[in-house]
Amino acid sequence: MAQSADKDTGAGTAVAVTGVGLVTPAGADEHSFWEGLCSGYSTARRCEELAGLPVDFACPVDGLDLDAAVGGRSVWRMARFVKLAVVAARQAVRDAGFDPARWDGTRVGVVLGVGVGGVSVLVDNVARLASGGPDAVSPLLVPMMIPNAAAGEVAIALKAYGPSLAPATACASGATAIAVARDLLIGGSCDVVVAGGAESVLTPLVVTAFARMGALSTRIDDPAGASRPFAADRDGFVIGEGAAMLVLERADEARARGGRPRALLTGAGSSTDAHHPTAPEPGGRGAQRAVEAALHQAGWTPGDVDHINAHGTSTPLNDAMETTLISRLFPHRPPVTAPKGVTGHTLAAAGAIEAVATVLTLERSLIPPIANLDSLPDAFPLDCVTKEARHQQVETAVSHSFGFGGHNVALAFQRV
Repeated sequence: MAQSADKDTGAGTAVAVTGVGLVTPAGADEHSFWEGLCSGYSTARRCEELAGLPVDFACPVDGLDLDAAVGGRSVWRMARFVKLAVVAARQAVRDAGFDPARWDGTRVGVVLGVGVGGVSVLVDNVARLASGGPDAVSPLLVPMMIPNAAAGEVAIALKAYGPSLAPATACASGATAIAVARDLLIGGSCDVVVAGGAESVLTPLVVTAFARMGALSTRIDDPAGASRPFAADRDGFVIGEGAAMLVLERADEARARGGRPRALLTGAGSSTDAHHPTAPEPGGRGAQRAVEAALHQAGWTPGDVDHINAHGTSTPLNDAMETTLISRLFPHRPPVTAPKGVTGHTLAAAGAIEAVATVLTLERSLIPPIANLDSLPDAFPLDCVTKEARHQQVETAVSHSFGFGGHNVALAFQRV
């Protein structure tokens, strides 16, 4: 049995998740996201803005007027990825029972991972410069484009005056943000941290770039079937967009204020492959170091883990590496899910979205299925949840996130 999170080897302090917020292709709030994820159906569709490209489909956020959701006069200065982050952060803070007008903002931090930033704003202004000269370039280009704009705008919206950070570890950025937030709480720098990730790069330039490097699925005749983590015939990921935020607090202080701990973040581990700019180290040794570090902080052995939320990108190299890692480190075969079959790969937001999914699995004793996975390759000895959500009591879970550059992050969560 896993040790209590109150015996956290980091500092004798348990960290609680007390609020979550999401804007994803599967849904723009916790309820609709969970329903979409548990349905096991992909959200991929053809996108008008990608028409004529070799890959013309993606997983966008639909059905939400972001400008109306953000509201106020400041919306005009925000790129889309920033708006996604602000909406998700407000949801999370509300879920945690906080009113930013009443908290001590000097003790509140924001850590928000972003991989690329406002590339659509940059592309638009490059065209403006070419056609209209310098006077056509927006004076707000830089503050709208830079990746840390999301952390800054969320801090403004929440009146959070503590540390405001923007880690960029590619597709692990959202998970890195959560790990950094845990450190801020355990170290005493903050009493509350709003942490997560955001990304929106569904532009012809970025989609073409990923396609040119061979990262995207080319299943253009079947977009909804293209994202298929761990499937034998997987051929690449489907790009998505979104944001997710978690409110984190020291568990004893959350309870003292009457807050509702939804799960405990018992450990976080990070490592680097130092192997290749885009390809994972095939044996998964770098990723394993991150997972083992998270388990060590949690006070768990691998056998204590009840469930794994896999990075599961649907790319040949990642899924093979992750299978090697899981089968070697977890021979008791805990059930595995991979949300990217439904949401697509939301890049920097993925680690945060999947952290929320892990929290919901712990709360609801329900493991979402992997979309489009009919059968595993013979060489993949995993217990993947397929076809329909699996009812199972889950006390402990690990969420994996891996990024270009060899960045590896693992987060360990425990049921309250």
